[in-house]
Amino acid sequence: MDEVEWTPRQATPQDLRVGLISWAGSYLTYEACKSTVTAAAKGLGQRQTWEILVSNEHDTQAVVRLRSLQGLHLLCEADGSLCYGRPRTSHHGCFLLRFHRNGKWTLQCIISGRYLESDGKDVFCSSRVLSAYHLWTPRPALHVHVILYSPFNQCYARADPTMCRVWVDAPVPCLEECGFLLHFQDGCYHLETSTHFFLSHSDRLVSQPSMQTAFHMQVRPGGLVALSDGEGGMLYAQGARLLLGLGSNPHRGKEWFILQRCPTWVSLRSKSRKFLSISYDVEVYAASEHLTPMSLFQFEGDKESCTLQLRSTNGCYLAQRRHRTVMADGYSLEPETLFRMHWNCGRIILQSPSGRFLGIAPNSLLMANATIPGSNEEFGILFANRPFLVLRGRYGYVGTSSEHDLIQCNMDQPDCIHLLPCRQGIYHFQAQGGAFWSITSFGTFRPWGKFALNFCIELQGSNLLTVLAPNGFYMRSDRSGTLLADSEDITKECIWEF
Repeated sequence: MDEVEWTPRQATPQDLRVGLISWAGSYLTYEACKSTVTAAAKGLGQRQTWEILVSNEHDTQAVVRLRSLQGLHLLCEADGSLCYGRPRTSHHGCFLLRFHRNGKWTLQCIISGRYLESDGKDVFCSSRVLSAYHLWTPRPALHVHVILYSPFNQCYARADPTMCRVWVDAPVPCLEECGFLLHFQDGCYHLETSTHFFLSHSDRLVSQPSMQTAFHMQVRPGGLVALSDGEGGMLYAQGARLLLGLGSNPHRGKEWFILQRCPTWVSLRSKSRKFLSISYDVEVYAASEHLTPMSLFQFEGDKESCTLQLRSTNGCYLAQRRHRTVMADGYSLEPETLFRMHWNCGRIILQSPSGRFLGIAPNSLLMANATIPGSNEEFGILFANRPFLVLRGRYGYVGTSSEHDLIQCNMDQPDCIHLLPCRQGIYHFQAQGGAFWSITSFGTFRPWGKFALNFCIELQGSNLLTVLAPNGFYMRSDRSGTLLADSEDITKECIWEF
């Protein structure tokens, strides 16, 4: 088969979403029950998240609409008041978005020419003369576990803990070193590696965040970001080895990166504990006892249809072919690449488009033979690029707080849950201090347990999962802010973005 070049994932609606922070530090918020808009919230939640719909974009400006997660738009009326609903005309709800050198945005109503501003609580459009009250700071609303892709270099950023550097040289983002945590604090961003070091202004990795690890961010619709030190230095790949560092003269476009959620890469093991691996370019066997790059697959799942596509490092997808064989030569739009997923205590069962289940033939070849799944059709699945989880639910991130003994699910800043695999699909959850998660008789959690407990993880989508807790119930977010494990069925509150 001809070599297939790895194609970066196209931007999704999640990549186009931002929170907008006023000069007072509060977020632009839609009040669904009142059909009004305010700027009083101090944190980024669902009601503070806006999708930027671009109709025309130039270097320093764009014509946009702001749409909430409920599908309604930010609208400016003739008297300067703002409301929340559906546009009545083609220009109703359109704003001229200008990008300023300090990373701020201004939004000017196309119809009235007035700027969007806030007094720290209310929001309105009343002035045509630009001032500091009209400046908004965009904050990307995607999950904090991200990858950085350089369109100029056509590679991904990769942390190198042995050299204490970050390089922009990874053609495929399948390594855990390609994942970063993007922390937002006091208007700046800190870039943390998978080994919990921080990129500093000296181009080296350091152990603690500080002013020397704080970067300013410029944001463009579509997930484009550029990071700077606020004093003229821009972060971009430099030299023959593409070291990520600060410089003052990047070539045009070299400083821009596409910010995306960290993809999910997994390995699959058969009943005989052999890894599924690609051999002879396209054939898939369960014959390897060792994990290699050809044993890694990007997990691209759809929660609504419960279907899954597995993309290999050669850029192609697993697909059912003639004689029930499964080959790694498919393309994303082929229906033969869509497999229905079923779960059994942390082990995954894959059903082909023909209705037959994938299993391992006597010659170790992956085939779609069985009409009823058995142990030969169950595969162990392990994360290949995630030594930890960062979970976000309906009300915020999972984390700890000095104000609460119990683990919370409404945090603005998350905690990392370190994963200690003990069996296929079964993990121990370890808190940041090194202790284990413990569970109370009420289904709540504490982060200082002495003994490791079993948590069963089941993937529900590309970056979605459910967790079956040690008490036999699904873990869910609660409106009170306390993390609970008390759900017998999978509800919306049991789905976690990771």
